[in-house]
Amino acid sequence: MYLRFHIEHVIARQHGGTDELSNLALACDRCNLCKGPNIAAIDPTTGVLVRLFNPRTDDWTVHFRLHDGIIDGLTDIARATIALMQMNAEHRVLLRRFLASNGELMQ
Repeated sequence: MYLRFHIEHVIARQHGGTDELSNLALACDRCNLCKGPNIAAIDPTTGVLVRLFNPRTDDWTVHFRLHDGIIDGLTDIARATIALMQMNAEHRVLLRRFLASNGELMQ
């Protein structure tokens, strides 16, 4: 199974982001399309506007936990990122479970 990734600008060009490698990351098509040019989102738990997770500077294990295909947000940044990018949409959770059952995704 091959999944294609988009090259995502962590900070969109319209917000002053550059095409430098330090501002680029691989993202699945759904995450990239959901994120758009956003650099912040509302934490659904607190209702506070917070910056999004930055894969170039933030540690995934500090912000997220994966179990049974579901990504849990451990911080306000993670919860806002998960909500904005619809990371736990049913079809995405099912895909993660499938990949994990075939040894193609670490839990």
